[in-house]
Amino acid sequence: MSTIQDVARLAGVSPTTAKRALKEPDKLTPDTLARVQQAIAQLHYEPDQRAGSLRGGQSTTVGLIVGSILEPFFAQFARTTAHVLAEAGYTLILSENEYSAQRELPELRRLYGQRVAGIMLRPGYGQDSHEYLARLLSRGVAITEFDYRPPHHDAPSVTLDNAGAMREAVTHLHALGHRRIAALGTYHPVIHPEERSRAFPDIMNALGLTVPAEYQQITLLTEDTAYRLTHDLLNLPAPPTALIALTGAQASGAYRALRERGLRLPHDLSLVTFDNYPWTSLVDPPITVLEQPVEAMAEQAARQMLALLGHGELPGPHVVLTARLIQRGSTAPPPAPAITRGPPGPP
Repeated sequence: MSTIQDVARLAGVSPTTAKRALKEPDKLTPDTLARVQQAIAQLHYEPDQRAGSLRGGQSTTVGLIVGSILEPFFAQFARTTAHVLAEAGYTLILSENEYSAQRELPELRRLYGQRVAGIMLRPGYGQDSHEYLARLLSRGVAITEFDYRPPHHDAPSVTLDNAGAMREAVTHLHALGHRRIAALGTYHPVIHPEERSRAFPDIMNALGLTVPAEYQQITLLTEDTAYRLTHDLLNLPAPPTALIALTGAQASGAYRALRERGLRLPHDLSLVTFDNYPWTSLVDPPITVLEQPVEAMAEQAARQMLALLGHGELPGPHVVLTARLIQRGSTAPPPAPAITRGPPGPP
C-alpha cells in the first residue's frame, strides 16, 4: 500500500508539499501540482482517513454494503451481522450500492479510506467494481459476499438456494392448475443477472410450460418497477393468472397495482413472493411467501468475516441455505375461464 511519502518521493517533492496537493492544491504551482497528481495516479494512492486513530493497532471496523437500505431483508441482515461482530469487538459501517457495481465503486473507495478491516458485500450488477475489489484483496482487505455471488468470484459467500426456492414457487402454482405464470423480472447477464429469474424459464420448461415473450421484461428489483410491470402484464390479451415477485419490495409494488385495478387475491389472480415481511401476513388475504432464513444467513456471513480476520474457523467457503414455502391465502386455482380485468393501468 502506497504512502504519502512514496508519492512525495516519486514526484520529487517533500511530504508536506504532497499533502498540500490533496488539501490545498491552489497553493502549489501548476507544474508541482501536476507532478504530485501524476504520482498519485501512478501509485494508486488513496488518503488514509483514519490513520491517526489506527497508529499502533489493527482496525476494528467492518464495512457492510447492502443492495438497498429500503429493503427489510437487508435491514434485518445488517442488524444480526452487527450483533455478531460486536461480540468480537468490531463496529459496522453500513452503505448501499443500489444493486449497481457502478454505484458500488465509490462506496468501496470510501470504506477503504476509513481503513476497515474487511468488507461484507452484496455485489452489485456489472463489472465496474471488479478491478478495485481485486486491488483491495491484494492490499489485505478481507472480502466476503452474501445474497448474490457473481460468476467466477472466489470470495467466501452466503447465498440462498434461489433455484430451489423458485422451483417450489412454480411447482406450488402448477399444482393449483396455473399455466400462465409470470416472474416479475427476466434474466439479463448485466442488468438483472440473479438466479431467481435465470432459473424460472427452465423450471417452467421442465413442467411442460413456456414463458411467453410478452411476459419477459428486464427490470430492476424495486417496488416502482414491479408496480409498472404488473400493470403491463395485466394489460396483455392473455395476462398471467399467477405472479411471482422476486423480492418483498417487488411484492409491495405488485400488490399496489392489483389494488388499483380492483382485483382480488386469489379470486382473480394468485401471488407468491420471496421474503416473509410482516405486512404479508397482515393483509387480507395474507400472501404466500418464500421465507429466507435471514438471521442464519447473516450469522454465517459474519462468522466468515471473523474467520478471515483471525477469529475462529471458516464455516465454509460458499454456504447455501434453503427457503421455506409458507402457503397462505393469496394462491388458489386460477379463475375460469379467464382473469377478471380491471381498468387499464398507466402506459
